[in-house]
Amino acid sequence: MNILIKILKLLRIELIKFRYRRFLRVGKEFSCGRGTIFYAKRRFIIGDYVYIGRYCNLECNAIIGNYVLIANNVGFIGRYDHDFKKVDLPIRIAPMIRNDSYQPEKDEIIIGDDVWIGYGSIVLSGVKIGNGAIIAAGSVVTKDIEAFSIVAGVPAKKIGERFSDTDKALHIKICRERYRCFNNDRVL
Repeated sequence: MNILIKILKLLRIELIKFRYRRFLRVGKEFSCGRGTIFYAKRRFIIGDYVYIGRYCNLECNAIIGNYVLIANNVGFIGRYDHDFKKVDLPIRIAPMIRNDSYQPEKDEIIIGDDVWIGYGSIVLSGVKIGNGAIIAAGSVVTKDIEAFSIVAGVPAKKIGERFSDTDKALHIKICRERYRCFNNDRVL
């Protein structure tokens, strides 16, 4: 029975990669829960050893680092998906993200390595989440998050640090050596 479940999970991952092949690129050991939806106008890049939970709506351009954990029901939301500043048009028919001519600013989320995004969190496009950060469940991330910080709330605010400076340096050293983590230039 376990073999059958593993095969079905592998088939689901291959189906996801095929379905979203226009914009989705995934690294090694990618895992994704059922019911998760992806959309990106340009690109959605996922690093190695990333887990994305069930029923997530990840609907904007994004780059996700390695060893990232995204819990169930997380949303990546385009901050400017509709051009709401058009004076002469109702918002329902105003230019939107799916129109080729509409190019919103701040349309990409960048997530560093070793990040944990908690259950039900929402991350707006244009945000950078630093390496090692933790986003508490139910948070709404509207601005950049510093590396190794812990944030919570609506909007998300820093409530603590993941490690002391000494432990952070040790964590980075060990993760670089053993796991090829923290070797990117996307997020400091």
